Amino acid sequence: MADSERLSAPGCWLACTSFLRTKKGLFLCAEIILCLVVLICFSASTSAYSSLSVIEMILAAVLFVFYMCDLHSKIAFINWPWTDFFRAFIAAILYLITSIVVLVDGKGSFKIAAGVLGIFATLLFGCDAYFTFPLKQQRHTAAPTDPTDGP
Repeated sequence: MADSERLSAPGCWLACTSFLRTKKGLFLCAEIILCLVVLICFSASTSAYSSLSVIEMILAAVLFVFYMCDLHSKIAFINWPWTDFFRAFIAAILYLITSIVVLVDGKGSFKIAAGVLGIFATLLFGCDAYFTFPLKQQRHTAAPTDPTDGP
């Protein structure tokens, strides 16, 4: 049993590192790290806003694992591009609202840092939503024509 675990480890590491080199992997990894930093700042200033960071960090980590292990192709009843788009879009809106509320209240350096990092999170999640938008990825290709069918 230990040999099978040892043999599967390089495949798992290879899958992780190869997914991290993609644009989606970089976005998800950056989202996880930024959510953790924002969570620390929110927890240091006030714990009222920390649930947003926790939920978004967990959702990004779950999607990271699903994409890394190629589980999204095995679970076909979920439309993964739209799911990922709505996750990132809603996160961008919620981070924007939360950051504005925290910056307006802004009493303390941790609240200001959390608000500014929340604005960065808004931009990151917004870019992720923009690049993941499913209708943007569908390109129209010209139908092949037969050169012998001329007028």
